[in-house]
Amino acid sequence: MNMSKTTNILQEEVDKRRTFAIISHPDAGKTTLTEKLLLFGGAIRLAGTVKARKASKHATSDWMEIEKQRGISVTSSVMQFDYLGHRINILDTPGHQDFSEDTYRTLTAADSAVMLIDVAKGVEAQTIKLFQVCAKRGIPIFTFINKLDREGQSPFDLMEELERVLGIRSVPMNWPIGMGRELCGVYDRMKNQVELFQGDDHSKINVQKVDSYEDPVIREMAGEFLHDQLKQELELLDVAGDPFDLEKVLKGELTPVFFGSAVNNFGVQTFLENFLELAPKPEPRKSTEGVVEPTNEKFSGYVFKIQANMNPAHRDRVAFLRIVSGKFERGMSVKHVRVGKEIKLSQPQQFLAQDRDIVQEAYPGDIIGLFDPGIFRIGDSLSQGSEIVFDELPTFSPEIFSKVTAKNALKHKQYQKGIDQLTEEGTIQVFRTASFDETILGVVGQLQFEVFEHRMKAEYGVEVQLQRMPYQFARWIIDDKIDPSKFRINSTLVKDKKDNYVVLFENEYAMRTAIEKNPTAKFLETAP
Repeated sequence: MNMSKTTNILQEEVDKRRTFAIISHPDAGKTTLTEKLLLFGGAIRLAGTVKARKASKHATSDWMEIEKQRGISVTSSVMQFDYLGHRINILDTPGHQDFSEDTYRTLTAADSAVMLIDVAKGVEAQTIKLFQVCAKRGIPIFTFINKLDREGQSPFDLMEELERVLGIRSVPMNWPIGMGRELCGVYDRMKNQVELFQGDDHSKINVQKVDSYEDPVIREMAGEFLHDQLKQELELLDVAGDPFDLEKVLKGELTPVFFGSAVNNFGVQTFLENFLELAPKPEPRKSTEGVVEPTNEKFSGYVFKIQANMNPAHRDRVAFLRIVSGKFERGMSVKHVRVGKEIKLSQPQQFLAQDRDIVQEAYPGDIIGLFDPGIFRIGDSLSQGSEIVFDELPTFSPEIFSKVTAKNALKHKQYQKGIDQLTEEGTIQVFRTASFDETILGVVGQLQFEVFEHRMKAEYGVEVQLQRMPYQFARWIIDDKIDPSKFRINSTLVKDKKDNYVVLFENEYAMRTAIEKNPTAKFLETAP
C-alpha cells in the first residue's frame, strides 16, 4: 500500500475517534450515564442500573468482587463502542474519593472529560479534585447536569457555582422547562426545539420544532407559569450569558452545559450527539522527541494503568496502553523503551468492561490491554523504531501509612508476589524500613487498604495484618550524605521499591524542622 493511502486511512480512523473520561462525585449517576451511552452503541442490551445492584444485575463497568459488594467503581474500566460513524472510548474512573491515584492517571489517557453534576448537590469535593487534574492539562470539559427529574438548584445557581468553585465559565446548550415533578422537557438553544420529558420511556425521543422560546406551542405544552419562567430565564441568558465559542471550549476555558436525567434516558442521546460533534479527536502528545502527531505512521503508545487478575480464573495482569500514533497490528514487534528490548504484542485485547476480545488492529485514541508477564510499569513507552518517552505520568504522595505482615509466615512467597504485583499496578506504594526491614505501605486513601486486604486474600490466598502508623507525609530525599539518626523523632527513614530514600513524617512541624536542619538536601513530594 502506498504511503499517501496509508496516511489517508490513518487520518480517517483518527477523525472517527473520541476518547473521554467521565468525572464526578460518588452517587452523581456516573455508572447510570455510562450504561445509557453503551446502550445507544448497542454494546449492552439491558442497563443493569445501580438500583438493581442488589439483584443479580451488576453494572457492566464494575467487575471486581469488592465493587459488587460495595456498589462502587474501584478501578478505572475502559469501554469501547460505535455510534453514528464514531468509535468511542469511555474511560470510567472511580468516583470514590479514596481512589484518586488510579483515577488521576487515567485522566492522562483522555482527550476530553464529561463532568457529571447532581442538580441538587452541585459541585462536590471529588469533582473539584478531578476537575483540577483536567484543568492542568487544559482538556475540554463537557458538563451534564443530571437528575433533572428531581427537585434541585436553579440552573443559574449551578452556573455560578461552576465559575466560583471551579473557575470555569459555562454556556448552557439547552435549558430545563420545569424540574422534578413539574419537568416538561428541555429547550434546545442551538436548534430551537423542545425535547419532551416522557417519564421512564425515552426509547424514542419526542422533539418539537419551535420558532423560538416565545413560541405559543411551548405555552400549550408547559402551561402559562413554566413558559413565562422559561422566557424570563432565557432572555436573561441571551443578554448576560457567554456566547458559544468552540475555540474556548477546546482550550478548556468554557464548558458547554447540558441538562437531563440519565436514569430516565432523558437528554442523554442529545448530549451524546452534540458531544461527538464538538469534542476533539485524539490529540498530539508531548515526548522527549518533541510533539508526536496521531497521524505519524510509526506506532507509539504508553502504559497508564496496570491491572492484576482481571479474570480470576486465570492469574493474569493487563497493561492498559493508550495508542498515540500509527496503526497497531496484532503480533507486531515494538521497542519497549525503558528496557531497551524489542517485544512482540501477541495477545492484545479490547474491552467492554470485563468482556474482552482479541483485537487485530487499533488506532490512535484507542486503549488496548496487553498481557503482562511482569515486564511493564506505569508510564512505559512502546514505539516502532524511535526511543520516544512520553511525558512522565504523575505519581502522588501517599498520606496514610500502615505496617503490613502476613498472618501465616509460611505463605511468604504468595505474600511477596501479591505485594509486588499490587505495587506494580499502582494500587499501593511500598516502603522498607532501613533498619528492621519492615514493610510499610503508603496509600492516598483508606479504601485502598481495604481493597489491598481483600485482593491479597481473594487473589493470592494470604491474610494480612495492617497496623496503622502515625505518619501523614512522605518526602523523597536527595542528599550526598544521608544520616538516619537525624530522622528518629516524629519521622522515620525508609526506602522505596527502587531503593530511593524516603522520609515519613508524623506532622508538618516535623517535616519543616527536618527541611531546616538539612539545608543541602532536596525534599521531593514524588519519586525522583
